[in-house]
Amino acid sequence: MVTCYLRYVVDPYKLDYFEEYGRMWIRLVNRLGGTHHGYFMPHEGASNIALALFSFPSLAAYEEYRKKILIDPECREAFALAEKSRCIISYERSFMRPVFE
Repeated sequence: MVTCYLRYVVDPYKLDYFEEYGRMWIRLVNRLGGTHHGYFMPHEGASNIALALFSFPSLAAYEEYRKKILIDPECREAFALAEKSRCIISYERSFMRPVFE
């Protein structure tokens, strides 16, 4: 299993758009073979940092997902929302291997 960790720098004045974007991707990742663990919005502390975590059975499965999102109409809508609203200033992506009991 591989977990994708996304750290976003978001516009704190556009958090409603970012939350809408996140809700879209939770459903999309789950539909396209992953397990989304949620988006984590700013609450206390930094007002412009948000996180997301989602997992795939393997890095190969994640790569297949990346191919699918480029042509999926709902994914294109999510990308368009972020582009139009400019709610995301930047992001960084890392991959981790979870450890459970």
